[in-house]
Amino acid sequence: MALNIMHVDMDAFYAAVEQMDKPELKGKPVIVGGVSLSNRGVVSTASYEARKYGVHSAMPIVEAKRLCPDAVFLPGRHERYSEVSRQIFEIFYQYTPLVEQISIDEAFLDLTGCSRLFGDSIQIGRRIKEDIYNKFGLTASIGLARNKFLAKLASDMEKPDGFFVIEDKDIDRILEPLDVNKIWGVGKKTAEILRSRGIDTIGRLKTLPLEELENLLGKNGIRLYYLSRGIDNRKVEVDNPVKSISHEETFAENISDKNAILSSLLRMSSKVSRRLRKAGLIGNTIDVKIRYGDFTTYTRSISIAVGTNNTDVIYQKAIYLLEKNKLLNQPVRLLGVGVSNLSPEGPEQLSLFENNQKTDDLTKTIDFIRDKFGETSLIRARNLDDFK
Repeated sequence: MALNIMHVDMDAFYAAVEQMDKPELKGKPVIVGGVSLSNRGVVSTASYEARKYGVHSAMPIVEAKRLCPDAVFLPGRHERYSEVSRQIFEIFYQYTPLVEQISIDEAFLDLTGCSRLFGDSIQIGRRIKEDIYNKFGLTASIGLARNKFLAKLASDMEKPDGFFVIEDKDIDRILEPLDVNKIWGVGKKTAEILRSRGIDTIGRLKTLPLEELENLLGKNGIRLYYLSRGIDNRKVEVDNPVKSISHEETFAENISDKNAILSSLLRMSSKVSRRLRKAGLIGNTIDVKIRYGDFTTYTRSISIAVGTNNTDVIYQKAIYLLEKNKLLNQPVRLLGVGVSNLSPEGPEQLSLFENNQKTDDLTKTIDFIRDKFGETSLIRARNLDDFK
């Protein structure tokens, strides 16, 4: 069976984002949580440097300070974490529309049918890790297997910055020595019931007949019977239809140069249009987002009569919005472009342009080359400076 299910788990996400935004914290123990004078909060995330001292999530802050007094303690910045999370999930959607978000820093991806464009699942996993690291300097642990249970188990095998594959031939060898609490959903109470009967590993759990497990644990016993054998038929669930596709970037330094801003806008428009085409969607509303150095943020939108997934249309409408609303009059910290009011791409609608078919053919050719040889294999002249 194909290894098409991937689990991606960002490593110590909140703490890693703090280290990304504050380079002076890299290599230091960082603890994010409810920091207060009363020390009544709990740890949300501890960097791996702090975990060496025994600090872990849900630990009282006062205990974390006792174990690691020299750590940097920070309150959470959830808006910032959500912003980075959205951009990471945009990377996932570049490879597959079948993404199930488990939390702000964790997701399942179904890679079925993606090999023709991006290579096999292992290649895609390595590309996703590289994309995340190249853009943010953050690491992710990835698990790859035939189903969700095994993929999640695999992602825990080599943390941090791991990439572990569970092939079908290795399922029993990997599962059987593991503690029963490694099974997703086995909590303290269930583990105690099993241990009281001498069941402390998945291998021993596997020896129990289905009827005995059902009598012992009810429906949960049936679930454990199959999971102990590496069987999990749950699908990757995309909760809601995609309502918009967007891309935004926070610049390392505020940008004043209009050409540099427009170059970034073109690059982002290209990424949005490719994701639309891959998903078989068009949109009737173009959106832009801009944030200045003082964190003042504006969003503007324009509706168009004929839906599009064309880079040039998105780019030109975005420029129009920025210039019409005089939004390029001060240094820019963040820029984003998106397309909303989405619908499936149907038969080509009548166009005023005779060369519309030629444009579509050219776009498909460019997509094919970039899918096969990478995003930078073809670069527009305006974007050449981005790669110097």
